Amino acid sequence: MKKIIAASALALAAIAAAPVMAQEASIPFDGPYVAVLGGYDKIRVDTPIGAGSDDGFLYGGVLGFDKNINGLVLGLEGEATGSTTKESVRDLFVAGDRATVKPGRDLYAGVRIGGEITPGVLVYAKGGYTNARVKVSYDDGVDVLRDGTNLDGYRLGAGIETNISGFLARVEYRFSDYGNPEGLGLRPDRHQVAAMVGYRF
Repeated sequence: MKKIIAASALALAAIAAAPVMAQEASIPFDGPYVAVLGGYDKIRVDTPIGAGSDDGFLYGGVLGFDKNINGLVLGLEGEATGSTTKESVRDLFVAGDRATVKPGRDLYAGVRIGGEITPGVLVYAKGGYTNARVKVSYDDGVDVLRDGTNLDGYRLGAGIETNISGFLARVEYRFSDYGNPEGLGLRPDRHQVAAMVGYRF
């Protein structure tokens, strides 16, 4: 009987210790995750005669995967976002005309690299490819022309992240440049500050 009781006690102790051992064995900032984001979006358009800018609300979602290699975190991530921002420029080609650029969905795929500055706190840099859908309208006072196109560009950014019991929270700054689409002399770019919350599996 004593042996049975002792064996049962050892089994219960092992079961109780299992979650603790699993937690200790888990690696921070490692594995797949999903997150939602919201934040500030500013679009700026440089033209041959000047520049204009406007801001709005950024929203969307992120899927990613990180690998922690002895404290060095390497990651891949994909993102889809939308924005309430739009920008209008007047007197572009003739007096009284107006061109309006309104962004649609923005798709991003890139990499990030970072390291822990203190236990549970990661700083990182990121970069990759972005493809933004934009709707453009032009009104010269006589005719109104409307069109939509996809802009290819690059994104660079940096941020800080913390993980607690599988949940993650992140704040980052991002800059996106879309070059000179179709040689029109319009050079759009974006500045964004995003906050994310999510879960790491």
